[in-house]
Amino acid sequence: MRPKPLIAASGAALLALTIGTPVHAAPAASSTASSPAPVQPYLSRQLDRLAKLPVLQQRTTVLVHGTDLAAARQAAKASGLRQLTSYAKIGVVVAEGSRSQILAARTEPGVTYLEGNQPIELKLATSNAATRGSEAIATRTGADGRSLDGRGVSVAVIDSGVDPAHPFFRNADGTSAVVKNLKIVCDPLTETLCLPLDAGSADTDLLSAGGHGTHVNGIVAGRPVTLPDGTKMHGAAPGASLVSVSVGAALLIVGADAALNWVLENHAAPCGAGVPASTCPPIKVTNNSYGPSGGGAFDPNSATVKLQRALAAEGVVTVWAAGNDGGDGSTSLTNPPGQDPTGGILSVASYNDLGTGTRAGKVSSYSSRGKNGTLSTYPDISAPGEDITSSCRVYLPICSTGLQPVDGGNYNTISGTSMAAPHIAGIVTQLFHANPSATPAQVETALISTAHRYTDGASYQADPRGGSTSYDKGHGLVDVVAASDAVR
Repeated sequence: MRPKPLIAASGAALLALTIGTPVHAAPAASSTASSPAPVQPYLSRQLDRLAKLPVLQQRTTVLVHGTDLAAARQAAKASGLRQLTSYAKIGVVVAEGSRSQILAARTEPGVTYLEGNQPIELKLATSNAATRGSEAIATRTGADGRSLDGRGVSVAVIDSGVDPAHPFFRNADGTSAVVKNLKIVCDPLTETLCLPLDAGSADTDLLSAGGHGTHVNGIVAGRPVTLPDGTKMHGAAPGASLVSVSVGAALLIVGADAALNWVLENHAAPCGAGVPASTCPPIKVTNNSYGPSGGGAFDPNSATVKLQRALAAEGVVTVWAAGNDGGDGSTSLTNPPGQDPTGGILSVASYNDLGTGTRAGKVSSYSSRGKNGTLSTYPDISAPGEDITSSCRVYLPICSTGLQPVDGGNYNTISGTSMAAPHIAGIVTQLFHANPSATPAQVETALISTAHRYTDGASYQADPRGGSTSYDKGHGLVDVVAASDAVR
């Protein structure tokens, strides 16, 4: 399945990296001879399709979940599957084999779940006034006594890639805000054996024919710049560092999970043990502007959810774009992984300041709504996502969809929850700058408990976690000043 850009009603690009088929939760239970392990609905449908093909063509990729890594490896080996890679901390082996071998793996001891390799596709004037982000930088300081700009924290941006040489990432000393630049490279034949390679100073967005990732990185941590027309702008956290993990413009879920797994294994020292944190800070937040078109049910057994929960346990916040499918509250259209109730996993709706830079705007019409009455499907918070100007290269596909190219096409204006999520990712770095010992759950509480309750859209309802929330905009518009005060 190859990518096709998703376009908002306004003509601007939306989510990048869209998972094709909704995942439905299945209860996890270790298999026994009488009780085979559950199978993800997507994989079950795939196996049914394979059954109609000649035996020699009945092969595919599977994620074997075990009680631990040893159990998953033994199950793959015993059933004859060819092991490709693994996610050690969550006990998952990625393997390839026949339909009969996959079915055999269900009954191996210690197997808890079988998951398919779903296809995915790519789905400032940065409104820092509406979020009070610029005010926070000017009036608040971090634990180090310096302006609250997110310094000392890295954000892992899992996206199409980045151009590290873009002027929006240029530090005062000429170095780049991008301290680590990775490219997830997958076997071109199977598209399943996905390994991270150091891309150095290469433009990974150009390599993937993307553009989305460079725009998103700029929203997170673009450095202060002045455009030719005199406009001054910066990203949400102009002191934070960036770790770009490029998954390209066309890939499968194994590639995106490989990126999350790399963060899980390397967040403490993303540039290597020998590189000081002053040069390459630890990763404390990941930005994920991708998800299933049309939403879907939350699947707690998926590798994605296991990875983000392991990250939360190790102090890393995970931010998800809520989606760009709109809705009216009659059904949930929000991004499934973002529905995770674990503290420190955030789903972000898109706010439109109507070009005023104020907090009297509206929830974007395209922003995905949860199901009215089912609070677990609601976005957690809103952030600016409409008409966001950030780093772009006009010759790249996503950047060419923008409506207002400036500075020779180096910047453009694009809309989508893909643009709202990195606002929150950058703001999270500011909260960690304010309190380096905060937990992901404390960061989430600070954000949602202080959000500005703008009145457009659905009414607010009492939230058992505290405060009130709504199915279209969550707890309201992020307030950086109030959140940074609350997290200390």
